[in-house]
Amino acid sequence: MKEIVLITGGGGMIARRLSKKIEKDYTVRFLTRKKKHENDFEWDLKKGTMDESALDHVSHIIHLAGANISEKRWTDERKKELISSRVDSAGLLLKTLRKKNIKLKSFISASGINYYGTVTTDKIYTEQDPPGNDFLSEVVVVWEKAADDFKEQNLAERVVKVRTAVVLSKEDGALKKMLPTIQYGIGSPLGSGKQYMPWIHIEDICSIYESALKNTHMDGAYNAVSPQHTTNENLTKKIAEVLKKPLFMPNVPSFVLKLLFGELSDALLEGSRASAQKITETGFQFQFPDLKKALENLLIHHQTK
Repeated sequence: MKEIVLITGGGGMIARRLSKKIEKDYTVRFLTRKKKHENDFEWDLKKGTMDESALDHVSHIIHLAGANISEKRWTDERKKELISSRVDSAGLLLKTLRKKNIKLKSFISASGINYYGTVTTDKIYTEQDPPGNDFLSEVVVVWEKAADDFKEQNLAERVVKVRTAVVLSKEDGALKKMLPTIQYGIGSPLGSGKQYMPWIHIEDICSIYESALKNTHMDGAYNAVSPQHTTNENLTKKIAEVLKKPLFMPNVPSFVLKLLFGELSDALLEGSRASAQKITETGFQFQFPDLKKALENLLIHHQTK
């Protein structure tokens, strides 16, 4: 019998890609807002309800649910939603596991590289560093606390928190947003362009989740970030280079982004580096550690497939 893995956030770009990666070794189920496939189970976070049969005989949960940080302006309402979609969803799982008297082998939770704060410094952050003190790090701190509760309440043998960098994928996320302007020759860096952009290829982030499932020595927080550091300006230039497009527009001024996005602009205008050492010390090997090769894989090889 294959072990059962339940993945939350089934509509996201990582969830379905990851399931294809692990389905030969595990039976995969999804918790989603709307059932679309046979292995989907519904939950409703506003009502605090879920199809409890989703948890029957489950060994592992991969918790990917969470509203998109950069989708809308951060009104007070939106801030509550960003926290609730991560924390309350974990709380509902915890409560239901306790009710059904189920103990997991592992609870693996998405987390954010913004744990360290949205700042541009020379420092390279490791998992030992304390959290920052802005809104995004606050989100990550309570998100990780909700994950740690599973171990503290003896509902999971281990808890892995995957502090995810900007995921490069053509389907969704930052790269998809940057492509149109660069393809039309009007792409440009944001603000100073000197802010670091921790990044990871979609294939590598899925592989990290697979490792977290299979490697029972993995426990605690891990930076899911490519070992090669880049800035916003360098990323913009590399995309243009791979697409063979000119870049001649001036940088988008900070004040324009602040007007457009409010407080959310901080996440676009600032960014720090994070170390990949802890994840590589587990034996994990990046398939795409090099930015240019990662972009070529996503932007050129995919077009010819």
